Amino acid sequence: MATSGGIFDLAGKEQEIASLNQRMAESGFWDNQNTVKETVARLKQLKPVVETWKKCLSDFEHLKEFMTLITDEKDGSLPEFRTEIGKLIHEVDTLEFTRLFSEPEDAFGAILSINAGAGGTESCDWASMLFRMYMRWAEKQGFETEMVDLLQGEEAGIKNVTFCVRGPYAFGYLKSECGVHRLVRISPFDANKRRHTSFASVDAIAEVEDDVDIEVKEEDLKIDTFRAGGAGGQHVNKTESAIRITHVPTGIIVQCQNERSQYKNRQMALKILKSRLYEKKKIEESAKTLQKYGEKKEIAWGSQIRSYVFHPYTLVKDHRTDCETSNGTDVMDGDLEAFMQAYLKQNMQKL
Repeated sequence: MATSGGIFDLAGKEQEIASLNQRMAESGFWDNQNTVKETVARLKQLKPVVETWKKCLSDFEHLKEFMTLITDEKDGSLPEFRTEIGKLIHEVDTLEFTRLFSEPEDAFGAILSINAGAGGTESCDWASMLFRMYMRWAEKQGFETEMVDLLQGEEAGIKNVTFCVRGPYAFGYLKSECGVHRLVRISPFDANKRRHTSFASVDAIAEVEDDVDIEVKEEDLKIDTFRAGGAGGQHVNKTESAIRITHVPTGIIVQCQNERSQYKNRQMALKILKSRLYEKKKIEESAKTLQKYGEKKEIAWGSQIRSYVFHPYTLVKDHRTDCETSNGTDVMDGDLEAFMQAYLKQNMQKL
């Protein structure tokens, strides 16, 4: 297991951390806030990966010693050894995957929005299926999720939902999911059991840190309060705790109605607004990002990035990478790594 060169240059990363710490100790360092933010952000990105890699190396050394104690194939400790080897391989594969995260904001949490498109009740149900899929994916990753806003469909499913996903490289993973997702199936809402096609869009933005240099002026905000809809108890439905904020200069609108407290909803809405303004700034600064977002189309036929076909056969296919699988059940249960890796590897090759 190499510690320099190869899949991960541990010595180089440790040297970079030491250099950054040394820079932070220099006189006058804290006077330049732009330099401070860049340095702290880089340290936050490096330290978790280096610490995880060190743990992998330590586990590897322990397994080498463990292996010398196994006498033969009938040794009762062999199954435990194999289990531990499997865990180590998974951890190393995960670290290898982090090489694909090339942008600073990849290490941030993500704010994920799902919107039902063409198809009425069918698409609302499809949006709720995608919501469950991403929640299951986050759960398997050990990530934290927090609901921000949810609007139920008139008959079934959801019209739109916004929620936060927090964990190492959450945005790095979920940025691969931006675009229109298409479903083909026998409709559970059609008494004649006909095949229907539904659409929903997925959008992910980085959940920026509080110290990111984005100024939000109070005079630029139009703030409305309203009663939260849906389940949530008498307080949620009978008081105007929900918040909608319009950023007048850009026209960006965000809302939050998940919390019982109007103050908490306001703080979350401001955080999302700041994240969207940060994303807008990145788009304006980067031609590459502009091109990526310029590819967004109408939530309807012909604009999908991925198709989920459940009739007359089962196939989930990403149209950007041609990555596909016939195991649609696992995909809908949050098994998305193959699609995410294929997208990120393709992007890496374009750099």
